[in-house]
Amino acid sequence: MAIVVNMPRLSDTMEEGTVAAWLKKVGDKIEEGDILAEIETDKATMEFESFNEGTLLHIGVQEGETTKVDELLAIIGDEGEDISGILNGAGASTEEAKEEKADEVVTPSAVESEETQTESAEFPEGVIVVTMPRLSDTMEEGTVATWLKKVGDTVEEGDILAEIETDKATMEFESFQSGTLLEIGLQEGESAKVDALLAIIGPAGTDVSGVASNFSATSAPAKKEEAPKVKAEAPKAAPAKTETKSKAPSPTPVTENGRLYVSPLAKKLAEEKGINLTKVQGSGEKGRIIKRDIENYEPAAGAASVGKFVPSGQEDFDEVPNSQMRKAIAKSLTKSKFSAPHYYLAVEYDMDNAIAFRTQFNSIPDTKISFNDMVVKACALALKQHPQVNSQWFDDKMRLNNHVHIGVAVAVPDGLVVPVVRFANEQNLPQIGAEVKELAGKARNKKLTPDEMSGSTFTVSNLGMFGIDYFTSIINQPNSAILSVGAIVQKPVVKNGEIVVGNTMKLTLACDHRTVDGATGAQFLQTLKGYIENPVTMLV
Repeated sequence: MAIVVNMPRLSDTMEEGTVAAWLKKVGDKIEEGDILAEIETDKATMEFESFNEGTLLHIGVQEGETTKVDELLAIIGDEGEDISGILNGAGASTEEAKEEKADEVVTPSAVESEETQTESAEFPEGVIVVTMPRLSDTMEEGTVATWLKKVGDTVEEGDILAEIETDKATMEFESFQSGTLLEIGLQEGESAKVDALLAIIGPAGTDVSGVASNFSATSAPAKKEEAPKVKAEAPKAAPAKTETKSKAPSPTPVTENGRLYVSPLAKKLAEEKGINLTKVQGSGEKGRIIKRDIENYEPAAGAASVGKFVPSGQEDFDEVPNSQMRKAIAKSLTKSKFSAPHYYLAVEYDMDNAIAFRTQFNSIPDTKISFNDMVVKACALALKQHPQVNSQWFDDKMRLNNHVHIGVAVAVPDGLVVPVVRFANEQNLPQIGAEVKELAGKARNKKLTPDEMSGSTFTVSNLGMFGIDYFTSIINQPNSAILSVGAIVQKPVVKNGEIVVGNTMKLTLACDHRTVDGATGAQFLQTLKGYIENPVTMLV
C-alpha cells in the first residue's frame, strides 16, 4: 500500500522546508533508515530519514523547491503500484492521504513516524496507537517526564501530549492526531523502548480495553515486560521518578498510587538546592509540588544537617533511577574506553603571557573572553596543522577532517553533554566565547538540538575552574583525541636561571593509538604550546 511522505517539522519554529538535495530517485528501493533527502529548515540543513520500506514512486518537491510542513513530499509503495488516485487528490492537501495511513516521520523536534501514531484495521474505527517516538539519533528508550494531558482530555493536532526524557534532553512531544486521550500506557517516571505503547487516542467513549494487549502481543512483546502498561481505569503503582528515603520520618507529601507528583522545574530546583522532595508539601493541583514550594521550603527544626546516619543508627540511603542521559554516557564511554587503545601525553605550559594577554583583551569595551576560549581557539589552529589529530577512526577507514569542529564538554545535573563549536579555526576569540556561552546555557537548560551536539572532530574538557590541576579524559569516539585542561596554578618556576613566581597550566592529551602515534601527538602539543604561551600569534 502506498505511503504518503509529508514535509516534516524538523524544528520547533519550522513552517516550511526546502529540499536541498534528494539522496534517492524515483524507482530506487528504500529501506527503513535510509536517508531520503536533505531538508533545509529555518535553522539548519538536516538529513531526512525514511521510516518505511518500498520503492520511491513519486517526488513531489524538487531540489531547490519549498513547501509547507505536512504538504506532499514523496510517495513510497510497491514497485509498479498505481498512485494516480493519490496524486489527483493531493493537489491542495494531503488530508485524505493521511487518513489512508500517512507517513509521519520521527525527528529531533518530535515529528512522529507512521509507527509512532498509527491507525490499524484491527483496532476500533478511528483509534490511534501512539508509541514512544525516537527524538534523537541515538535514542533507544525514553522516559515520560510529565504528562500534559490526562485520560478523557480532548487532544487537538499540535497539542503537547507529554515531556519525554531522552538520552540527550527533555523534549516536548506533540500530537499529530485529534481525538480523546483514551488510555495512557506509560506513567510519569516510567521508561520504555522506542516504538513501545505510549498512549491511545480516538473517539470519546470508545472501548479500547483490548487494544493495548493486542498491540503488545503482536507488535512489541518484549516491551511489555520492560515497561508495564498501566490502564487509566485501574492504575497500578508506578516507580517514583524522584529520589525517596528508606528511613527517617518525614512529612507525608500528597501522592497517588505511590507516585510523587512534581513539576520538572520544581524537580530541577530541588536537585540544585539539595532538597529531598519527599519532605516537601505540594501546593499545586492534587498536591503537585511546584516551583514556589521549593523556593519557600524550610527544613523542619531539629533536622539533621550533616551525615547520612540518623541518631538511631539506622542505615540510610537515597536511590535515584538512572536517567536516559546517564545510561547513554555509561554506554558510549565504556565502549570508547575498552575499544580505543588510549594513551596520554602530559605537558605544563607557562601562562604568564596568556594572563597578560587576556587582561589587555578584556579591557576592550563589551569584550570578555575566558582562558577556555583561548584554549579552544589555539586547539583549532593547531589541528589545522596536524590533521592526523583531527581524524576519526571507523572500522573500515580513517577520516582526516579538513574542517575543525571542537566539542566543549559541559557538566549538567544529569551528567555531561558536548555541544560543538563549528569551524572554530575560522572564528575569532569573542565569537568563540559567545558561542560557547550560548551552547553551555542551552546544555544546562536541556535545550540543545541533536545538530548542536553532533559532528565534533576533537574535544576539550576543562576542569580548571573547579580547582583540578591535572586529570585525564576518555575519548569522545569516533574522534581520535581529547584535551584535558587543568587549573592555572601559581608556583615557583625557573626563568633565566633564577627562581621566580610563575603561573603554569597542565594539559593532558588522550590519544587513540590506532590513528595518532606518540610523535604525532607530541608535535601537536608543541604547536599548541606556541599559541597558548604566545597568544598574540592567534590574532595574526
